[in-house]
Amino acid sequence: MSRAFVFPGQGAQTIGMGRALAEAYPAAKAVFDEVDEALGEKLSTLIWEGDIAELTLTQNAQPALMATSIAALRALETEGIGIETADFVAGHSLGEYSALCAAKSLALSDTARLLRIRGQAMQEAVPVGVGAMAALLGLDFEAATEVAAEAAQGEICQAANDNDPAQVVVSGHKAAVERAVEIAKARGARRALMLPVSAPFHCALMQPAAHVMAEALAAVVVDNPVVPVVVNVRAEAVMEADRIRDLLVAQVTGSVRWRESVLWMEAAGVTEYWEIGAGKALSGMIKRIVKGAETRAVGAPEDVLAAKG
Repeated sequence: MSRAFVFPGQGAQTIGMGRALAEAYPAAKAVFDEVDEALGEKLSTLIWEGDIAELTLTQNAQPALMATSIAALRALETEGIGIETADFVAGHSLGEYSALCAAKSLALSDTARLLRIRGQAMQEAVPVGVGAMAALLGLDFEAATEVAAEAAQGEICQAANDNDPAQVVVSGHKAAVERAVEIAKARGARRALMLPVSAPFHCALMQPAAHVMAEALAAVVVDNPVVPVVVNVRAEAVMEADRIRDLLVAQVTGSVRWRESVLWMEAAGVTEYWEIGAGKALSGMIKRIVKGAETRAVGAPEDVLAAKG
């Protein structure tokens, strides 16, 4: 049996996430305390008692989701299930930072600050209203890529997230993405819809944010991970700190190759996937990618105890 710990990305956030873990496990509470201190504010109060619209702001959602994931991991460690029980780690977009923190490649405080910078840089890279994203359901990655290319017409339109065999997200200039929706519908997509996001993530329009992240990552210590990290832009495991730094910069403008990453882990022998943190979105994707895959969501004290068996 081979196990992967996987970490969710933006969209999984909910008010109250991680609170029960913090109340049940001092080690989980310490994660939120350290993130609060690193950011110089009570992010934990926003997570547990705040307004969902404020929590959903990119610069808040990214460190908040990471904190919740690492708190869940610390709870598992308290029950004797440490990172060394995983053969691989992987995360979806910002979840890759959670995976790197879990694998001891990035320090928790550095991860929180990097994600705050990343969230702000991604939000500021493109003026509001200029960019957009859309989900194309029922088209595979090759078909969605063709749709994006046809829709571009001199603007940016790229396949940004290859989530599962029938869900691809495109990103770019708003008009081009709107054209992609109509083209996808004409080509038989089951659904094609604009997404309620604040910026066009994972496309060439994010280049200003990539420059910011290159500078931010150059200023922190990145260690070799203790567990191989299956990275978004390569869909394969990486163990070298210098490569990880470069690939995190590339990830800002590059596609999230989640479907390929899961297939890579399956080929490497992974039979069970533990989603560490908020929600179950990745578990759903994984089951659509690998028929019969065994998944487990670990986001609450009862999940931790169930995992302990």
